[in-house]
Amino acid sequence: MINGGLSGETSAGGNSRIDWLLRQKIDVFVLELGANDGLRGLPITDTEKNLQAIIDKVKAKYPDVKLVLTGMMVPPNMGADYATSFKAVFPELAKKNKMLFVPFLLQNVAGNRQLNQADGIHPTATGAKIVAQNIWAVLQGAL
Repeated sequence: MINGGLSGETSAGGNSRIDWLLRQKIDVFVLELGANDGLRGLPITDTEKNLQAIIDKVKAKYPDVKLVLTGMMVPPNMGADYATSFKAVFPELAKKNKMLFVPFLLQNVAGNRQLNQADGIHPTATGAKIVAQNIWAVLQGAL
């Protein structure tokens, strides 16, 4: 397993670094990016393009790779239209690219103060275990 994530990473940052990660053979690729784009209010079309570019690069390098995408949401303070459009990007990309899909990475964690650190965004150790279960429920089918 390679954890290629960086704290605060955006989809643009992930897209600019993906070639480096693809130097190693990948059998299963879990794409979990975009939340920071949404939290920063970046254009949704840019997030979608960056995620698609990452998917395309992974598929080109490893055509037999199993792909998993995690769904993201933004807090309601971004506005209802933005939040709805942002959330829709992930299932659309998963369907278009025939990816396994985790509907919402932070299911049963987001909004629960006991399961999040003081910033209200990042899970505590207990919250992270729930996130891992959310991913495992889908990932186990790819292994």
